[in-house]
Amino acid sequence: MKLNEQYKNVPIYLPGKSIKEVQEQLGLEQVIKLASNENPYGASRKVNERINEELAYLSIYPDGSGKKLKEKIADLYGIDDKQIILGNGSDEIIQYLSRIYLNSDSEVITSIPTFPMYKTNALMEGAHVVEAPLVDGRFDLDKMAEAITERTAIIWVCNPNNPTGGIVSEEELVHFLEKVPSHILVAVDEAYYEYVTDKSYPNTISLMSKYANLLVLRTFSKIYGLAALRIGYGIANEKVIQDLLRVKEPFNANHLAQVSAEEAISDQEFVQFCKEMNTESKRIFLKGLEELGIDYFPSESNFVLVKHKMDDDQLFQYFLNNGVIIRSGHKLGIPGTFRVTIGSIEQMNQVLKILKQII
Repeated sequence: MKLNEQYKNVPIYLPGKSIKEVQEQLGLEQVIKLASNENPYGASRKVNERINEELAYLSIYPDGSGKKLKEKIADLYGIDDKQIILGNGSDEIIQYLSRIYLNSDSEVITSIPTFPMYKTNALMEGAHVVEAPLVDGRFDLDKMAEAITERTAIIWVCNPNNPTGGIVSEEELVHFLEKVPSHILVAVDEAYYEYVTDKSYPNTISLMSKYANLLVLRTFSKIYGLAALRIGYGIANEKVIQDLLRVKEPFNANHLAQVSAEEAISDQEFVQFCKEMNTESKRIFLKGLEELGIDYFPSESNFVLVKHKMDDDQLFQYFLNNGVIIRSGHKLGIPGTFRVTIGSIEQMNQVLKILKQII
């Protein structure tokens, strides 16, 4: 079998270690996973109750339009449900955007390092990827604006950026949008939107009334605690959504994911609790890093990228031997760092204890 030429440079995604895998491999009874930016507090209790009620419908196809969930999302943000598309995780919407707007004659502009699926999906379509280096862990929008050419089709902005956690402000984003031609899609990935506390952070949805080429991605995998169910969504003007619907799979968002997301989005009290706990755990963790003399990237998300002077693999293994799974920096494209999810206060104290042992 001959591999299609455009896929030869597409990297294979290598998932991190699972809790069960580490327990079996090292014979540990308790392992904490702080590598994938999951919510340590799980999901709203309402989700479990709703799933139990819906188990009787497993033999029936899900609602292909996701009408009820889209109405819930629309009510939360005060928008029309025709501006929303659901995805099997927001990753799937990245795939849809690449499929409808990219080809071998087009270019994508993004940053490096950032969420790798922007580049991966562009390469799948044979598009050229232009990557502007980060500045202090944040997107350099001025450099990205300078990189725009006649071939540019999509510009990706991860805000907060994964893996650094840095943000661009509303003032910076608006200044950038003014430079972008209206036929180029600006896709802003806000997977960690709910965790942000910085008041300069953009109200991106409100900007869509002026910038019709703007799209926002959000997810239920992070603060809503539904990572296992794979459900995310995109918000844009109706014309962009209609374009996306041309390539959407008929039943891409499964039934349990949809009804769970309906309950999760209805429990904003739980969302606020998770945000407050994340803020407090992060404050304690960063204070501990500073007391140990360890540097890090400022983060507006539920993870922190920590700098170190050890070998990445050795550091990763040391944490693993002590029952904590982190994300190694060399796998993120930033050697000499590791990314750690903000867990509970107890979990972050355990991370600090391990770092103190290393020092």
